[in-house]
Parts: sequence; structure tokens; C-alpha cells
Amino acid sequence: MTHSQTSEDGFLDKQNSAPSSQNIDILIVDDEASIRNILTRCLELENYRVTAVGNGKDALDAAARHAFDLVFLDLRLGTAKGMDLIQPLLSSSPWIKIVMITAYASVETAVEALKKGVMDYLPKPFTPDQVMEIAARVVEMRRLERLTASSGESLGAEPDALDLGSRSSALQKAVTLARQVAQTDTCVLMRGESGTGKGLLARNIHAWSKRAGKPFAVVSCPSLSPELLESELFGHARGAFTGAVKDHPGRIELCEGGTLFLDEVGDLPGPVQPKLLRFLQEQEYERVGEGITRKANVRVIAATNSDLENAVKAGRFREDLLYRLNVFQIELPPLRERSDDILPLAEKFLALFVRKNERKALALSPEVKRFFQEYSWPGNVRELRNVLERASIVTQGPEVNLSDLPPQLAGKASVQPPPDGLSLDAVEESHIRRVLAATKTLEEAARILGIDTATLWRKRKKYGI
Repeated sequence: MTHSQTSEDGFLDKQNSAPSSQNIDILIVDDEASIRNILTRCLELENYRVTAVGNGKDALDAAARHAFDLVFLDLRLGTAKGMDLIQPLLSSSPWIKIVMITAYASVETAVEALKKGVMDYLPKPFTPDQVMEIAARVVEMRRLERLTASSGESLGAEPDALDLGSRSSALQKAVTLARQVAQTDTCVLMRGESGTGKGLLARNIHAWSKRAGKPFAVVSCPSLSPELLESELFGHARGAFTGAVKDHPGRIELCEGGTLFLDEVGDLPGPVQPKLLRFLQEQEYERVGEGITRKANVRVIAATNSDLENAVKAGRFREDLLYRLNVFQIELPPLRERSDDILPLAEKFLALFVRKNERKALALSPEVKRFFQEYSWPGNVRELRNVLERASIVTQGPEVNLSDLPPQLAGKASVQPPPDGLSLDAVEESHIRRVLAATKTLEEAARILGIDTATLWRKRKKYGI
């Protein structure tokens, strides 16, 4: 495509630039054709992939068909309000960065937009440099997000444990809250069962924040004795205890300017709790065995799978520390409450381990798909990951069958006979519903059922599916 080197009002007074590998998809939503054309031509000159629409309905239709990274959204769309599109767009793709553009800028609308999850606010008239600066920021943010999501081994977390494209409204809400709080230095407390992805969400908060270029450190509170944990956090001076042969900086000092993640903070030993409280309140601490007060600029994110309120009542956890940690709370739902995510996650893990173990492609059998959706997954995503890793090793045929699951699961997956008195139609309807629930497309369901799609369509109509 060839573009003019000059534009309306001189907006594009620049030479065509060499194509770049931005790998960023941008949606422009503005009811003024001239603004759409200007933004489109400006961004395409930098090799961004651009879609431009003039109203909210077309914007939501486009977002339903395609995953966008950045949206330039006009505040006023004729008689409609661009503000009403923020939540639907974030729900369609929680990683979307939205920039509100308007000729009617005010402090009130800017604050409202930011509270709803908008990344930035761009008043008209704007310049090419302002647009390019925002796009460049999104390129870096998406690079960090993709790195966080894909490099599980280097980041110390299971790959795809937190699927940012989740269909679960509860997980989408958690991701939206995380995106909003990432722009601040507020302390975050994440709650949820073990294996739900709290550690990976903490890494995403760091990647989305202005601290992204600084260190991210993890301290597991249950893994060390009180003495070692205090030294790990705050450091120690030479001679502070037997074996302390030199000064040792703690994670807080090494994490200057970055983010410290305290995993399972509910197991933080009593003697360490007041020292952490002081650091959270004053950003001050002392190394073990040293009287020098030090300061550090470190953001703290904590996670727990325990009931901290009951721990406070039992005297195991300081109430003032709970209040200080729980400034901004994010709940991560267990996998059993994310039924729509189970099969997509399972297939991702299976493909991952097939590649890792250099196996031929494997698929999940209909029986395994059905069992996965019915099983309660007490170990959450971590348990699902481990099950698929084992299956990628032991499966001999082209499909993972119930016999390829760990023995403790295979025993629970025995097929139960249908109740007495069911008609043939009732059994057929039940089976069709299960196959449809376990497959992504009608074509796949029809293939498993051994019928064509037209027959499947008639049976769906017959049973009201």
C-alpha cells in the first residue's frame, strides 16, 4: 500500500519509514473520518497493523473477530459515549491498552476514564510524536507481557498458568484490576488457592508498571526459618550470626526501584511481621546485626491461600500488617470455577509438552475431555499442568485416554452407566450435549459423533441445544 507523504493539516509531514516488526494490532474508533484516516496513515507508515471504525457497534464487532493490542477511542461517538465501550473492550481482550482521545478534555473525564482501565488520555489536537510515543510504549509493554506469559522456565512459573485471554469473567475481572493497580505503587494482596496463578499475575503487574525495567524478586515465606527469612528480606551485617563472614544485602536492597513478591505471606513468622510493617509504612529497615537505618524504593505484592482474618483472630498474624498489605485486594478464582478455560489450557499444556518431549502430535480423547470438565481440580492449573506433562510421556497412541492419566485420577474417571428408565432420545441428547461441551466447533463434534454437520444441526434443533 502506498501512502501520501503529506496529510491533512500537515499531520504526516514525514518520510516513509522502513518497515518494522512491531507485531502490534491497533483499533481506531472515531466518528470523524478525517481523524480515522490521519491516525491510520500515520501508524501504517510505522508498519503497525490498523483497523479503523466509526461507531461502537463496529468496534465491538471488530474486537470480537480479532485480538487488538491498542485502541485509540474517541470520547464522543456521535450521540454515543466512548466511555461505554471501555469495559466491553477490556472484557474481549484483557491485555488491550486503551487511549481515550477527545477534543473535550477535562480533569473529571480523564479521572473517570483512568478508573475504568484506560491506559492514557490524549487531548485533541495531538501530534505524530505523541501518537508514536504511545504506540512505542505499547510495543514494549506487550513484549514484556508475552515474555512473562511464555518463558515460564526462566521466570520460575508454569507457562500459561494465567491465561490473559481467559473466557472466565472472574479471571478477566482480576486481570483488569491488576492492569489498573499496576500504574500505581499501591501494595497489592492477591488471594486464591495454590496453583491459580498468583505468582504469574504478580509478574504481569510488574511488567505493566513503570518499574518494569527494574528487578523483580520472589521470597517464599514458608520456605525459611524466621532468622533466615529476616536475613533474606533485610540482609545482614558481617558477624551478625555464626557463618555471617561478610555483609549481605537482602532482597529489598537488591530490588531497589522494582517489585518484591512475598509468596504465602500468611506464613510470615511473628518476629518478622513488625519489621515488614515498618518497611511498608516508612520504606525503612535495618540489616540484621547492624544499627544503620536504610531506605528503599520497592513495591510490595503479597499472596496468600490462607484465611488471614482467622489468623488475626488466632493471634498468628498482626491485624495492622493485614490492613497495610490489603490496600488493594485481587481474588483469583480456582480452576473449577473457570470451566470454559479447562480444555483450552489442557490443549496448550499438551502441545507444550509434546514439543518439549519431541513427541508426535497428541489429542485429548472425548472421554478425557469430559472427565477434565467434570473433575474438581483441587490443585488448580498446577495440577492440570502436571497431569498433561505425564500424559505426554506415557501416551502411546494418537490420543490421551483415561488410562494415560495418573492412577489416582484414572480411578475417578470410570464411566458410570446411565440411570435406569432413560429413553434412547434422552441418552442421545445427553451424549450430544457432552460432546458439544468438550469440542470447539460443530465440525469437530460431528466428527466425534460420526454424523455430518447437517444431521447435528437437526438434532440440536430437536433437543433445543
